[in-house]
Amino acid sequence: MSTLNGKVVLITGASGGLGARLALDVAKKGAIPILTARREDQLKAVQEMILQETRITAPYYILDVSNQESVETVFSQILKEHPHIHILVNNAGFGIFEEFAESPWKNIEGMFSTNVLGLMACTRALLPHMLQRGSGHIINIASQAGKISTPKSSVYAATKHAVLGFSNGLRLEVAHKGVDVTTINPGPIATDFFTLADQSGNYVKNVQKMMLKPSHVSEKIVKAMERPVREINLPWWMNVGSTMYQVMPKLIETLGGKSFRQK
Repeated sequence: MSTLNGKVVLITGASGGLGARLALDVAKKGAIPILTARREDQLKAVQEMILQETRITAPYYILDVSNQESVETVFSQILKEHPHIHILVNNAGFGIFEEFAESPWKNIEGMFSTNVLGLMACTRALLPHMLQRGSGHIINIASQAGKISTPKSSVYAATKHAVLGFSNGLRLEVAHKGVDVTTINPGPIATDFFTLADQSGNYVKNVQKMMLKPSHVSEKIVKAMERPVREINLPWWMNVGSTMYQVMPKLIETLGGKSFRQK
């Protein structure tokens, strides 16, 4: 029997892509996924899928993580109905690939509001309850982009870099208080993320063969839920490049050449 059996896992951005797949996979382990996202129709569809495949009813809540009032109101309601949230997965986020000089301010502000401040707001709403209980696990979906930035992803990479910085500091703050913090740093995943991020379709066309499957990423996250780790980097070879970049950035930028400009 999985250690997740009977646990409650709250997932933001659970209406599709990685979030929906993760919700299904934890339900298969006997956990109760709580689904949150902005689109009620999509949340209902994910709820029905989980019910059909696992016979587990996954409650859902309409949540806009970029709106602090929404986070406070919805999390308050969730905690009244589910007072013991064992795991929080901060998965909600989006990116838009474009040159910084051409980026409308609403796009820049939107990415930071969702990817960074929204993640912090959700964590802040739940962390005190975990600390009071002396147990819990926060999983933040970051990105390899947070370790090595490339053209047309300067703002998106900045948000994910912020997620990594926040997560690393928070991990140290709660290390001896029973709460684990894990960051997930994937490369490109084959989801509808790119419908908005890569409207030209060029990036997807160039990297399609190396895209990660949501099921593979979800499998790794579920294992981290059962046995917490500091971070997960996918695929391994991309993380090698990110690690080398920290040591010799100029050389890696030179060698990267055209591969960094696939957007």
